[in-house]
Amino acid sequence: MKLTLTINGKLRSIEIAPNVMLLDVLRAAGYKGVKKGCGEGSCGACAVLIDGRPRNSCLTFAAQCEGSEVLTVEGLGTPENPHPLQDAFVRHGATQCGYCNPGSLIAAKSLLDHTPAPTWEDVKEALDGNLCRCTGYVKRIEAVLDAASLGKK
Repeated sequence: MKLTLTINGKLRSIEIAPNVMLLDVLRAAGYKGVKKGCGEGSCGACAVLIDGRPRNSCLTFAAQCEGSEVLTVEGLGTPENPHPLQDAFVRHGATQCGYCNPGSLIAAKSLLDHTPAPTWEDVKEALDGNLCRCTGYVKRIEAVLDAASLGKK
């Protein structure tokens, strides 16, 4: 079947099998920032925004996204022009191996899109579904609060 959706602002038409997951479609299309972690929706490494809402792409059938807008971490910023959240993660040392960063950044973006001035608890809750085995969580929370204090989302 043909799937038509917008990925990071670009309209795409992709041939898919009806039972393929969005994670696999995105990775096959070159969006390697979407990581396959647990494959069961527990780690958040595959998180993307679908029509502005965070979703685990490993649990989402691609066919469910027909006509949707999908944002991956590649759509946030570039190495030359990073998104303020990406910059804050680097400045606060909230990144180490980097495997979980894409999903965490997507969760943080969703939070700031809906709650421009979050509390520590708001950020903690928003990042709750994103596991990190390297850096822990305090630096990530501080980074999101820093980006929010600058009015950046």
